[in-house]
Amino acid sequence: MKLSLRRTLLAIVILAAAFGIYKWVAQRKATAQASSAAAEAAKVVAQTLELGPSDIVVAQTLTLSQGLPVSGTLKAVNSAMVKARVVGELMDFTLREGDRVKQGQVVARIDPTEYLARQRQAQRQVDAATAQVEVAQKQFDNNQALVDQGFISKTALDTSLSNLNGAKASHLAAVAALDVARKSVDDTVLKAPLSGLIAQRLAQPGERVALDARIVEIVDLNQLEIEAAIPSSDAAAVRIGQSASLTMEGSQGVVQARVLRINPSVQAGSRSVLIYLGVNHQTESRQPELRQGLFVQGQLATTEMSALAVPVTSVRTDKPQPYVQWIDNGQVRHMTVTLGARGQVGEQNRVAVTGVGAALVEGTQILGASSGAVREGTRVKFTAVKP
Repeated sequence: MKLSLRRTLLAIVILAAAFGIYKWVAQRKATAQASSAAAEAAKVVAQTLELGPSDIVVAQTLTLSQGLPVSGTLKAVNSAMVKARVVGELMDFTLREGDRVKQGQVVARIDPTEYLARQRQAQRQVDAATAQVEVAQKQFDNNQALVDQGFISKTALDTSLSNLNGAKASHLAAVAALDVARKSVDDTVLKAPLSGLIAQRLAQPGERVALDARIVEIVDLNQLEIEAAIPSSDAAAVRIGQSASLTMEGSQGVVQARVLRINPSVQAGSRSVLIYLGVNHQTESRQPELRQGLFVQGQLATTEMSALAVPVTSVRTDKPQPYVQWIDNGQVRHMTVTLGARGQVGEQNRVAVTGVGAALVEGTQILGASSGAVREGTRVKFTAVKP
């Protein structure tokens, strides 16, 4: 009896211990599964990428402009250097760099005292020569009458005629000298030959300037052009009227220009051909950054083609083959692409692409350069745009 009871109690103890062990193992397994699920959830959250509108570009069929790189310096088509036409002291010179002048406006004056005196002297000489002509004319008329009456010989008439012609010649010379003196007086007033802005002030008030001394330089910024050198092998593709998109140093703005002229000669040293591009007419108030002497560079469009294209910066090259990162059902996928021709659309460089192993169609959303390299399979969500 006692032996049977002991066995029963032992069996009960063994069963209780087994049940406790079972409960402990089940609890550990549930805890491990919960931890794994939490880790997976955290991993999914960590791999979710938030994107804004600026992080996405769209594959589009666009017209790509292909051409030649060009560069040069902006130069005013119309400019003038005002120089002194007579020697003297500079007066009434108040203009400075940046001042606007109109055509015909007085820029400065040169002291006219000496030239006014010469003009008066020339005028007196004209008056004296006029008096000599009158005397010689009267003498000739009198001798003509006496010859007709037979009182004097014809030789005396010829002499009076020569005196009259000499007096007339002296009068004409005096008139010419007066014209020269008047021209010198007029030259003491320096006027702007064109409308524009003062670019350089090369003399000072009160300074005695020499003949042909430079006083000011005037430039007209309404018409600017660029002289660009291109290889002679590429010159055959350039035509008058072709357009170019140029950027200026220190500015993000784009300047539109077109080919105005092509130099018929090849440069001796560089074997290049000079082309001249005219900047589209812009008034200074609308595009104040245009200045003579600015360096510009860009691309001259020589051909155009239509292709499915993406920005060059969105194509990644950190793998053996170039690829793009596109969005498929809320996840990032990597697609190997074949690159085609490059061209410019507006201010952005784009490249024609063809998908390899997957369909790349118009409207495909692609990660831009700002997103960097993203692991394939990463989930994405778009940041809501605030109204």
